[in-house]
Amino acid sequence: MNVNKNNNDNNPWESGGNNPWGGGSSGNKDLEDSIKKAKEKFGKFKIGGPRNISILIIVALIIWLATGFYRVEPDEQGIELLFGKWNQVTTEPGLHYFFPTPFGKTMTPKVESIRKINVGYRSASELGFSSNSSDRNVLEESLMLTGDQNIVDVNFTVLYKIKDAGKFLFKLRNPETTVKDMSESVMREVVGQRDLEFLLTGGRQEVEQVVRSDLQDILDEYESGILVQSIQLQSVNPPALVIDAFDEVQRARQDKEKLVNEANSYMNKIVPNARGDAAKLVQEATAYKEQVIKQAEGVAQNFIDVYNSYKETKYVTRQRIYLETLTEVLEGPNKIILDSTGEGQGVVPYLPINELIKNKVNN
Repeated sequence: MNVNKNNNDNNPWESGGNNPWGGGSSGNKDLEDSIKKAKEKFGKFKIGGPRNISILIIVALIIWLATGFYRVEPDEQGIELLFGKWNQVTTEPGLHYFFPTPFGKTMTPKVESIRKINVGYRSASELGFSSNSSDRNVLEESLMLTGDQNIVDVNFTVLYKIKDAGKFLFKLRNPETTVKDMSESVMREVVGQRDLEFLLTGGRQEVEQVVRSDLQDILDEYESGILVQSIQLQSVNPPALVIDAFDEVQRARQDKEKLVNEANSYMNKIVPNARGDAAKLVQEATAYKEQVIKQAEGVAQNFIDVYNSYKETKYVTRQRIYLETLTEVLEGPNKIILDSTGEGQGVVPYLPINELIKNKVNN
């Protein structure tokens, strides 16, 4: 009897005693009812039942099929693998669906980022040095033979991005090494077809364009899925052992061009002046020629007119010519006129013509 009494006193679900929930008998009863209802509902659901197993399988199947949805971002391309094999399809940005794991697998590599490969040199970041360190030249890549049998040191950078992610991942085993080797080969071919002077002076842009075009053709032929953005020539110089001599030649060539330009400038200044003076002399001579010809023609025409008048009226013409000649001859000095008839003493009555003229001038 004492044992049962002790047990009842320690029962937390009975009223009184050491009830941890507090609240009296009404609170305990409500909690007991809730637990009983939960047990009843859970007891009705039997996992081992055929209906419940079917529901679980359907739910699991729906969840598994839902994992086949995948999203491709604007800077990505989607690659679908069925049993590990690429199905030759590259999906564009957006929401897509493919067979879920383990039958299918999707990959979404970034395709808009620009990738860079240096040929002929290695930057400090590639070598793991600080940014203040200088680049290191790789002679086995940079030294190339030109078309005129000279050696040139060429450093350049290839900028490219992924054009087709599927081909980029599955057509090339090592895309970066492939691009590097191909670009070096194409650059050697282009440099080998051109002279050293052309490469060092005005041929940079042409070389970049030709190398880019030829490299893109080869990559497309290999179905690499790569788009070459640009080829950037970092430096084109003679080898270090002969660069001093080459600089001396360049300075001499620049001095030559300077002298030639100065001579051409002086020629361009003197020749137009000489041509102007010559043209002026020619014009003056032509004008003098025309003047003399016109004067001669006028004198000749005057003579012809006088001759024609003389032929028509010889007496009158002779008298007119005679009087005009006397007028010219006797115009200046003082004159005394005598009568030629001989009447009287043969002298005309005196008339002070000179005095009259002087008086007229004075007045």
